[in-house]
Amino acid sequence: MTRSFTGIYKYTAGEFLFSFFVAFLFFFFIFFVNQILLIAEEILSKNIDLFSVIKLLFYSLPAIVSFAFPFGALVGALMAVGRLSSDNEILAFQACGISYHRLLLPIAVLGLIFSVGSFIINDIFLPLGTIKFSQLYREILYSNPELELSPYSIKRYQNSTIITGDISKGGISDLIIIDKTPEKDKRVILADSASLNNLEEQSGVISLELDNVFVQTFNKQKKNDFNYLSSELMTYNILLRDISFAMSSPGPREMSSRDVKTEIDKKRGVQNQKIASNDRKAFRAGYNMNSEYYHQSYTPLQQRSLGSLISFNDDYTNRINKKIGDRALQGYLVEYYKKFSLPFACFVFVIFAFPVGLFTKRSGRSVGFAVGLLVAVAYWGLLFAGQTFGIQNNASAGIAMWMPDIVIALAALSAALIRFRR
Repeated sequence: MTRSFTGIYKYTAGEFLFSFFVAFLFFFFIFFVNQILLIAEEILSKNIDLFSVIKLLFYSLPAIVSFAFPFGALVGALMAVGRLSSDNEILAFQACGISYHRLLLPIAVLGLIFSVGSFIINDIFLPLGTIKFSQLYREILYSNPELELSPYSIKRYQNSTIITGDISKGGISDLIIIDKTPEKDKRVILADSASLNNLEEQSGVISLELDNVFVQTFNKQKKNDFNYLSSELMTYNILLRDISFAMSSPGPREMSSRDVKTEIDKKRGVQNQKIASNDRKAFRAGYNMNSEYYHQSYTPLQQRSLGSLISFNDDYTNRINKKIGDRALQGYLVEYYKKFSLPFACFVFVIFAFPVGLFTKRSGRSVGFAVGLLVAVAYWGLLFAGQTFGIQNNASAGIAMWMPDIVIALAALSAALIRFRR
């Protein structure tokens, strides 16, 4: 006679789904409120219409859900297993001959389903939401150009960089603008203060009135040559199409994993070409150095000159020690691996939660919730550290982004070995 475990599977799965729903709503609320505060600081203070703000929040939902899903799975699994353990239901199941792996199976399957769902959100809905958010923000920016100016910030556009100090109703203090002249010479503009000109006839332009201005222009042809001027008043215009160009360039966050992989292959191809070119130049420099060495060895001692030999040696040393990296490529690699590691965390979290939750003796849901928050904070810190470390040229982006999952998996293995040996 075959024993049916369907009822057990439904019971444990239902317990997990209920706890997951509660935990998911908690994290969703936290991230949603954080997004509201960010938008309120940047947009609501500029009197933007409410419908546009609601649309911006709607387009932010995939980003919020992408983080709420794995953390909800973690806390939900800990709460569910903790409740079953503290109420001695796990013990009762074992007394009936039901093993741990039978109890883990429905939770693990749901964790795998959550991972797939989270990946779909990250790979499809998150890029789509981010693109829609950027498009709507550009539309709002065209009608409210003052949105682009925020205090103590650095804004990079197609042809210029603007660094702002404090911003108040009186205007902007300590403004720095770095751009290029029509002759492509680099120019730096310093102003004690600036104010925004609201000219209706100049649509598509941010017009700034600069006070106490100092301008320094560097000659592109002659590096030691520069010009400077000072003025009490200056008008500087920023074309909104330049801002739009800077915002419309899609980054890895706005792409699917397939598109990111395609871009990585392109950037890697360019990098390999640079490496091959440097290797050829290093070989040529080594050949020149050896040729000069043999030439000098057959030259009478009184007529030898080491200047050229030293020059060739320095060139060769610099070539072989030169590290060719692409920071943009590293950024794409980090985002690519993140698109897989973050969704997979749903599965890793539920595997971790099962043995850890078995240690709970009382107040199962409360203890599980508290432990889940601590682990979520630790995972978030590891993820942030991985992103920071992974973007460096000499780092492995794959290891950096998968390390948080690996750490949690090792912790799960340790907890399982300790608990199941009892």
